[in-house]
Amino acid sequence: MATDMIIVFFGELSTKGKNIMDFIRLLGKNIRSTLKAFPGLGYEIKKDHIYILLNGNPYDEVAKKLVKVPGLLSFSLAKAIDSELEAIKEESLRLYRQSGAKTFKADCRRIDKAFPTRSDEVNRAIGGKILFACPGSKVDVHHPDLMIHVMIRKEGAYVYGIKEKGLGGYPLGIAGKGLMLISGGIDSPVAAFLMMKRGVKLEMIHFAAPPYTSEKVIDKIHDLLHVLNDFQEDIKLYVVPFTELEKKIYDVAGPSYCVTIMRRMMMRIACSIAYKHNDLVLASGESIGQVASQTLYSIKVIEEACTLPMMRPVCTYDKNEIIELAKKIGTYDISIRPYEDCCTIFALKDPVTHPDMEKVKAIEESFDYMAMVRDCVRNVKVEHILREEEEAF
Repeated sequence: MATDMIIVFFGELSTKGKNIMDFIRLLGKNIRSTLKAFPGLGYEIKKDHIYILLNGNPYDEVAKKLVKVPGLLSFSLAKAIDSELEAIKEESLRLYRQSGAKTFKADCRRIDKAFPTRSDEVNRAIGGKILFACPGSKVDVHHPDLMIHVMIRKEGAYVYGIKEKGLGGYPLGIAGKGLMLISGGIDSPVAAFLMMKRGVKLEMIHFAAPPYTSEKVIDKIHDLLHVLNDFQEDIKLYVVPFTELEKKIYDVAGPSYCVTIMRRMMMRIACSIAYKHNDLVLASGESIGQVASQTLYSIKVIEEACTLPMMRPVCTYDKNEIIELAKKIGTYDISIRPYEDCCTIFALKDPVTHPDMEKVKAIEESFDYMAMVRDCVRNVKVEHILREEEEAF
């Protein structure tokens, strides 16, 4: 009896050698969590693939969720059938007719070597069946409209066609946990997505400066994180009260060095929170040269205040590339809402692009910044942003 199922392909995970099952088990766990709204799905987690039995659930709706799971290279809707040549030929013909393709190629993998028909003979048998039943059909071994895949295993045969592209990367959480500096802009949500795609589970830190910044900035952050919940179902957000420290920085540093000193204080606060909550790295949406604080000279001076590794996933992307990816993942329209964050509340006429370390140190020594940093850390507000589950169908 034919059964609808999804075959999940791993891609990059196949290079993991002895550790591969750790990756696959975590990917299976993340898939189950993402698809928990669908009742009765069945799972078989194996070293070569993950098999999801649909058991009456609609493939299109499941696929919409599955494409957002980090670590998954691709997946296909398949029919699980008996390992009999006639059944394989009939299912291949059904798949071809359903596809509307003109040309095709059969590709059989005979994993069960006890199956009496060799792979190339299965391919020829499928081809003969389709060519006879469908006048005008043609075999194209180089660029077929439809690739008919057949996998023959001991427990049965699987026939499938189109592979849906997944995110790729690594299963979320396999690389550990990091702390992401997130503003209300375009870049940092994209950088967060890229970190998640590489298997890093993220906590978020946002620096708020009321009353200079609108409360709608926090609403904006919440909405951005709800989009990122598609890739990580629970996100912890630390909201840092930054107003008093930012005003003090502007008073002692002036407009030229204000951003440099401010970013150094953010590094100190973020590191303190990261150490407290066992985050291994910091991450940001900085792109080389995009603004004054992101020149290599500025990055060097700012990072001197950071005591954890700093990840910059979009550092080599230009703005158009970042915007394109923001649109693709669904954060762009939220990011362009006209509410300023704490990085933009003070107008800077001439921000320094080549900050001098000695001058930076002198400015910081002019006030008790560590007391203010500790005060920010002590008064941080913690929120949990959770995936908003929808009805499956």
